[in-house]
Amino acid sequence: MAEHTPRPDQPRLRPAPLLFEPAQAASDPEHFFDLESIEDPRALLERATELTLAFRAAADRATEFQAMAAAQLADPRRFDRLSTADIAERAEWTEDYAKKMVEFGRDLMRGGEGPGHADPR
Repeated sequence: MAEHTPRPDQPRLRPAPLLFEPAQAASDPEHFFDLESIEDPRALLERATELTLAFRAAADRATEFQAMAAAQLADPRRFDRLSTADIAERAEWTEDYAKKMVEFGRDLMRGGEGPGHADPR
């Protein structure tokens, strides 16, 4: 799967706005951000691409917050710190992935990699 990870020399992309979905429309499984109503394939491709990039940016940002939380929970200075096995269980990760996320989170908090420039996978 291709992922958009900004390079240090690239500005971070701002995600497209995720338009509000009324509860009635959101409950319809065929309704998805009004894409089904766009008839022009060019416009559909443009909006679907905007949404794809927005969701990727949101997922990347959420992953960074997961990593920072994992690093904080594993901090040996905490009296209530968790083991990587405990973190893995809570986040539904493998223990190896939890170790990578803890390191990624530590790098982010130190400012080593910078948000959006590293991938723990």
